Amino acid sequence: MNTLPPFARGVRPFSRILRLTRPNRADVIAFLLLAGLSVLVIRGAEGVAEPLSQLRTAPVTLDPWNLPGYALRTTLRMFAALGASLIFTLVIATLAARSRRAEQIIVPALDILQSVPILGFLTFTVTFFMGLFPGQQLGVECAAVFAIFTSQAWNMAFSFYQSLRSIPSDLEEVSRGFGLSPLRRFLRLELPFATPALVWNAMMSMSGGWFFVVASEAITVGNTTVTLPGIGSWLAIAIEHRDFVSIGWAVGAMAVVILLYDQLVFRPVVAWADRFRFEQTASSDRPRSWAYDLFRRTRLLPVLFAPVTMIGQMLIRFDRGRPARPVANRDRTGSRIGNLVWTALLAIASLFAVWTIATYVARTLHWEDAVTVFGLACLTMARVLALIAIASLIWVPIGVWIGLRPKWAERLQPVAQFLAAFPANVLFPFAVIAIVHWKLSPDIWLSPLMVLGTQWYILFNVIAGASAIPTDLRKAADIFGIRGWQWWRQVALPGIFPYYVTGALTASGGSWNASIVAEAVSWGNEKLTASGLGAFIADATAAGDYPRVALGIAVMSIFVIAFNRLLWRPLYTFAERRLRLA
Repeated sequence: MNTLPPFARGVRPFSRILRLTRPNRADVIAFLLLAGLSVLVIRGAEGVAEPLSQLRTAPVTLDPWNLPGYALRTTLRMFAALGASLIFTLVIATLAARSRRAEQIIVPALDILQSVPILGFLTFTVTFFMGLFPGQQLGVECAAVFAIFTSQAWNMAFSFYQSLRSIPSDLEEVSRGFGLSPLRRFLRLELPFATPALVWNAMMSMSGGWFFVVASEAITVGNTTVTLPGIGSWLAIAIEHRDFVSIGWAVGAMAVVILLYDQLVFRPVVAWADRFRFEQTASSDRPRSWAYDLFRRTRLLPVLFAPVTMIGQMLIRFDRGRPARPVANRDRTGSRIGNLVWTALLAIASLFAVWTIATYVARTLHWEDAVTVFGLACLTMARVLALIAIASLIWVPIGVWIGLRPKWAERLQPVAQFLAAFPANVLFPFAVIAIVHWKLSPDIWLSPLMVLGTQWYILFNVIAGASAIPTDLRKAADIFGIRGWQWWRQVALPGIFPYYVTGALTASGGSWNASIVAEAVSWGNEKLTASGLGAFIADATAAGDYPRVALGIAVMSIFVIAFNRLLWRPLYTFAERRLRLA
């Protein structure tokens, strides 16, 4: 019998809460880490609110003492872009996977956007953001973050879209049997199933952002030149001055930054995401992370993040939505007349966009210019096809080997991130020196620079696909003695194929994008140019020739969309219909 007075009956539960939240060693270490990260974020964000004139009075210099601050500013921009990319992915990719009408707009738009060179975005966005925040660094910072966002978002969106389209049919039947609403289906099924692949593609997107960090921080569009404090602007100045020592300092700072956020962010997330792997037999060899183990032992962190979890629980509790429609039957949703009207509206809008671009370009250019640009695009396309084929032959076997061995994936993860983040701009001087010294053809020997930053999309997606192969399927293959080419044909290649298509599609689009910096390279006063569409757009952007920039981007978009529709989309459909886990 409880003899405590009413006012004292809550003492014992409260004391138990105090005991549960009493700090231990893990709490102290985690608190120090989070406090240190908070101080760094606040310190790095201070310069954002300063006036734009501060960039002229305190320009970027090649002083090694300033490099830690520059690295901090660059890292904050990249994580801000990654957060925006994650929100964009969860909203846009889910909408495309659930609605056929939305898919008809979103997927072609993603095809176009991933092919638009980063300087194509900067040409039109720098002035826009500077106009939003006149006289403030915030406008230029937003332009830089948006430029990095354009190098991250499309890969993550394609990955999440592919994962949602390849959810096993038995899981879909279970979700329909329980009558899950769209929100519950997303939180209980779609997001957990797609999380492992999304994490690997987020790492790749983060690393891919380093490839364009020079163009996003050292912005030159026509007569507008802005240099933001960061590793990218440091590299741009070092390359301009032919300072190999400063380039080495920048590469060393990049290695330290990548190692830190790999240990504190991505490796714990990979270990956490492994719990969502779709398999019936648990794997005995799982990825590990000291930071993840540390955070799991804390008692205060669950209390600190309780408001976030409460929001999710409240959304589910108050959700009264109707059961979600089957994704497989979405082609039959809506009336036939409505689908025809929707398709007609899209066709009219596309024709209007083509007419607008053609009219704008025709004011100052001629048909001969369009024919010339078309020929240059054919040269760039030949380079892209050859490079993607070579990269696939190299990285698919390596990616499968790494993905099936979590211990090796844990060791090689920071190495792969560093190689993927290593900006090809650093290798441009060596390429220029070698080509000039041996009198080589720039049209051939500048081509590998296009795939240096994009080949990793294939590797990271193949690793994600290999790690997603269920353990019970692998054990069944071992029991039946499936070896050699038969194992590749019946287990490995079908298992990784949807992921490979995503990686190859993104790599091909990224190679088109990278052509703008790989077909026109410079080292000091020495400049080499390869014939291609990327060099055409680079020259037009530097000259501020907007009609030629628009023409080059339009032709590149047409080529990428046509190539995706003729090759990658049929492969997507094949993977969705024939290679889904059931």
